[in-house]
Amino acid sequence: MTTQKIILVTGASSGIGEAVVRRLAGEGHVVVAGARRTDRLAALADSTEGAEGTVEAVRVDVTDRDDVRAFVDSARQRHGRVDVLVNNAGVMPLSRLDALLVDEWDRMIEVNLRGLLHGIAAALPVFTEQGGGHFVTTASVGAHQVVPTAAVYSGTKYAAWAITEGLRLESDPSIRVTTLTPGVVTSELADSISDPGAAGAMRAYRAHAIDPDAVARAVSFALAQPEDVDVNEIVVRPARQR
Repeated sequence: MTTQKIILVTGASSGIGEAVVRRLAGEGHVVVAGARRTDRLAALADSTEGAEGTVEAVRVDVTDRDDVRAFVDSARQRHGRVDVLVNNAGVMPLSRLDALLVDEWDRMIEVNLRGLLHGIAAALPVFTEQGGGHFVTTASVGAHQVVPTAAVYSGTKYAAWAITEGLRLESDPSIRVTTLTPGVVTSELADSISDPGAAGAMRAYRAHAIDPDAVARAVSFALAQPEDVDVNEIVVRPARQR
């Protein structure tokens, strides 16, 4: 029997985030789905009606520290606790460094890095006070390898991996910490690539992408472990991605 948890997911309007929301709601949890695109969130909540759990659609901009704090605090006020925060929001406008797309670099830093830190800052005091909780960070295989056009993206994802590992080491054992490391997954991430060369390379790279539910199943596995088991990192990628 599933023990119902209060689970917050950022970047929930598409891709991995949407898949995580659908799977966890289907398993009976209360899932607070956060993103900026409220129309997508509303459609997600409507489409999951009838699931064993529930989906609450809440607008949140992870680059806004106060917005993220309100996202966490309001969920706690409604439900009395927060059990899991899935820091999933991310962007991936790849380009070579000599393209000098500095605004896109800044956007990756704001969403992929500051957004993660804002989530930690909002949820860590709550988890500490209530004596437990679970952080899940969506990193990337880009945290472990760098390819041309991915220098800044990989930099943000390596930082996400490092920050999450540091959080694990610093946290009380009652707070579990998992880094999720996906490979090529079907999503909208590549749609933000404005550099023509990077976009072309990404189309070939993503030829064997896996469904985002494969990653959602990994999240479900990590959350379902007994309290004395902490799944530190899961790498999930297509079998053909070597």
